[in-house]
Amino acid sequence: MEERDMKAFLAQLQQEGLLTEQTRPVWEMILPKRLKRMYDVLNERTRYITVLIEAVDDPHNQAAVLRTAEAFGVQDVHIVTGRAPFSPNRLVTRYADQWLTLHRKPNIETAIGDLKRQGYQVYASYLGEGTIPLSDIDVSKPTVLLFGNEHSGVSDEALKLADGTFVIPMHGFVQSFNISVAAALALYDVTERARRQVGKQYYLSPEEKKELYKQWMWQTLQPRIRKQLEQQGYIGQKGGK
Repeated sequence: MEERDMKAFLAQLQQEGLLTEQTRPVWEMILPKRLKRMYDVLNERTRYITVLIEAVDDPHNQAAVLRTAEAFGVQDVHIVTGRAPFSPNRLVTRYADQWLTLHRKPNIETAIGDLKRQGYQVYASYLGEGTIPLSDIDVSKPTVLLFGNEHSGVSDEALKLADGTFVIPMHGFVQSFNISVAAALALYDVTERARRQVGKQYYLSPEEKKELYKQWMWQTLQPRIRKQLEQQGYIGQKGGK
């Protein structure tokens, strides 16, 4: 980025309220190229579509869902643990989860209840009777995709509370996907359709962008630099995990 372009870009970010005098000690330590990359990603982020995982125990599957959500621009992942702790494999996430907002919930009833109060409809991945094809989910409303345990699927409690169930149509002998594959296929479909259908409603609000950009700038700094800034009295952004 040439110096003239760099100055124009920084001025644009200041005009949009993403860079402020308060955060100057942070953003002056970040290369403009990095700030631009975060800005471009920020403008594609969504909370219109979100993910809820219930009792996904395998660290590789936990990590794969996070990485998939981040790749498709989904900002929030809601987590209800099962028998195993939530400890996604770092080799799989490639630290994609540091850009996400993770919401840990004590049980599925609380998770679904909270999401419905926020205006979401909840669709669970399910192979049983009464389910609809993935492509029939109505994305004119904010939507949660719920994925259950690798072996037993979503719980009976989740099925009772969900607004509906969906299946990814298959045409081979195998009639189920690994959760990581199912999440990738489902998120690709609903994010693409929702983006086209609801327009601006799909993306983050200006205030959400400001808060998230502040968090991203802080965490992109090396721990050593964050510590130095804190010692100088700067209050860092811890994020929403």
